Amino acid sequence: MTHTIDDALSLGGCPRPGRDTRTVFGLLDKLAGGLLEVRLPDGATRQFGHGSTAVGMHVHDEAVFGRVLARGDIGLAEAYLDGQWDAPDLTALLTLLARNRDTLADAVYGSWPQLLAARLRHWLRRNSRAGARRNILAHYDLGNDFYALWLDETMSYSAAMWGAAGASLAQAQRAKYEHVLALLQPAPGQHVLEIGCGWGGFAELAVQHGLALTGVTLSPSQLAWAQRRVPQADLRLQDYRDIGQRFDHVVSIEMFEAVGERWWPAYFATLARVLRPGGQAVVQSITIADHLFPQYRRGTDFIQQYIFPGGMLPSREAFRRAAARQGLEVTREVAFGADYARTLAAWRTRFEANWPAIAALGFDDTFRRLWRLYLCYCEAGFLAGNIDVVQFRLKHASLDQERP
Repeated sequence: MTHTIDDALSLGGCPRPGRDTRTVFGLLDKLAGGLLEVRLPDGATRQFGHGSTAVGMHVHDEAVFGRVLARGDIGLAEAYLDGQWDAPDLTALLTLLARNRDTLADAVYGSWPQLLAARLRHWLRRNSRAGARRNILAHYDLGNDFYALWLDETMSYSAAMWGAAGASLAQAQRAKYEHVLALLQPAPGQHVLEIGCGWGGFAELAVQHGLALTGVTLSPSQLAWAQRRVPQADLRLQDYRDIGQRFDHVVSIEMFEAVGERWWPAYFATLARVLRPGGQAVVQSITIADHLFPQYRRGTDFIQQYIFPGGMLPSREAFRRAAARQGLEVTREVAFGADYARTLAAWRTRFEANWPAIAALGFDDTFRRLWRLYLCYCEAGFLAGNIDVVQFRLKHASLDQERP
């Protein structure tokens, strides 16, 4: 049963909610595709939408509604970090809200004046050479011990491909790397460049397939791990813009999101410059739906503020356009967003199961809530279809003559 605002105010003689609460309730009255039950601090409950099973949100402090109206999803996240609300099934709640993104636009995007400081902060974290290194360190250098506690043994921090029934997370990650190689179709002994080599998961497989592998990263801790893991590969602490030599093929797995829109031309120009004629590149990237991209690119969100400073998702169309401007043609796209949702669920399960060991590294409960929200928020985005993950295969648009 759906209650209107007037119904909500009169149920059980409950006191009249504040203005911000009423405003948010007015937005939630239009909720579709599910049933939301909001439990307020006084114990009263309000239901919105339709369905047989309710998704719950437990509000401990009604100030959360004002924070949401002022700062959108950033305000919702900050209120969660401060313990102002919880949810029995956080992914289910965020998925329902994500599926109603257009209906809840005022709550998703917040108030422009209230978010001015956040937008400025995002702009200041742009990915210049120095900025890119700082931004990478902010996330990936939380420590190898931290990531090793909840990633699988391949140390892969990107979407897995769950093609085989009953596959483990590690098997699904290896299947993803195999799929990249299948798209490239490299000949034995060819030289492959990996931009953003991480902890060496792809490099290890490439070497096993008889390929020469050069990889670059901006994370010293990842580099040290990868060099021990794959001593046969040439792995470097280097900005992709400084790569001078040429390669038969190029791979980049979920590094593009960290480039930043301002540097997309430099990124694709680098691919075009280092890729030998006849070679191919495979870039795996998270993407945002084309219709959401215009407003997304003008603002900033929870992920950019708290998880990946300087980050920026492309839409599929924006990716194609940016590549074409540098003479690169997308020849194939393989989307597998549902697999990413499953990957994130697996990571979250492992993260929560290993929390005592993670806490022993010095991380507090606020950090735990931040990462729980981050993993659930991303999973919800993939389940709702607002974001996807795509393997793009590219080649030089014109191969009529070899460049010198």
